Amino acid sequence: MTAQETPLVRASDLAKTFDVSPPWLNRVLAGKPRQLLRAVDEVSFDIAKGQTLALVGESGCGKSTVARLLVGLYEPTRGNFHFDGHNAHAVFRTGAEGRALRKRIQMIFQDPYASLNPRWMVEDIVGEPLKEHGLISGAKELGERVAELLHSVGLSASDMVKYPHQFSGGQRQRISIARALATAPEFLVCDEPTSALDVSVQAQVLNIMKSLQRERGLTYLFISHNLAVVRHVSDAVGVMYLGRVVELARKQQLFSTPQHPYTRMLLDAIPKMHDTGRARTPVQGEVPNPLNPPSGCTFHPRCPHANERCRVERPALLSLRGVQVACHGVEEGRI
Repeated sequence: MTAQETPLVRASDLAKTFDVSPPWLNRVLAGKPRQLLRAVDEVSFDIAKGQTLALVGESGCGKSTVARLLVGLYEPTRGNFHFDGHNAHAVFRTGAEGRALRKRIQMIFQDPYASLNPRWMVEDIVGEPLKEHGLISGAKELGERVAELLHSVGLSASDMVKYPHQFSGGQRQRISIARALATAPEFLVCDEPTSALDVSVQAQVLNIMKSLQRERGLTYLFISHNLAVVRHVSDAVGVMYLGRVVELARKQQLFSTPQHPYTRMLLDAIPKMHDTGRARTPVQGEVPNPLNPPSGCTFHPRCPHANERCRVERPALLSLRGVQVACHGVEEGRI
């Protein structure tokens, strides 16, 4: 692979396990073992510079944990995340190099109501990364840079002296985007940035993000449970189920010819304008308890194509039919 082909972002076998056991004395008295939650298990993907990878799946599948691993909020239990050829988690732990890397990787959080300090004015919120990283030299320059950032997301300089409660949800998320852009990052991790917004406002925020990507050459990891949103913003899509990626494909291929039964189930549940007379198929069954996942393929209790091999043997993520998919049925040609 040449330098030009090396992806900007490369996650390799990422895993994160949380110890969710009761306190030691409670466990001893009850005679219970430790409880471990495998929130993310063997997640691997690449994102080329200027591209968008979307991770989708039902709540609790590990999407947000992946996001926090990539920005250094969590340490991985296993695996690596390389950014621009560097082991990011090793660099995060260093001083000056870690700070320099954090400037290049920023995150947009899910809830614009919770992620902004209600006691700070917008100038303080957006300007905090500029001051923290020493990117401005005085109050005048701070005001000018904050005004530029607000303008880039469709807000005005007069908004600098307002507080978060004076804005709508969509405007608050624009402030969050302006804050994330303050350090001129190359990679943005977007953790369901539009899920708390009305549909019409979602479109406005997504269009701003697409425009910023074109202008600045940004690379996105976009996390969502909304496949309609994913279809609008992504270049490639990874489908997650109980902490693992079960299908990874280019957007057009995934939406036109989904391979994994879970992907098909999710796509079949999307309302379609031209199928108003057809009954929609709901996503069948419930997500199993992640503390006690099923054996073999964790999707087998909900899968109409499961056989004995699916119940006992966990499928590996293989390149099949031009996509990466973890499914015995696809591998054997049964699906």
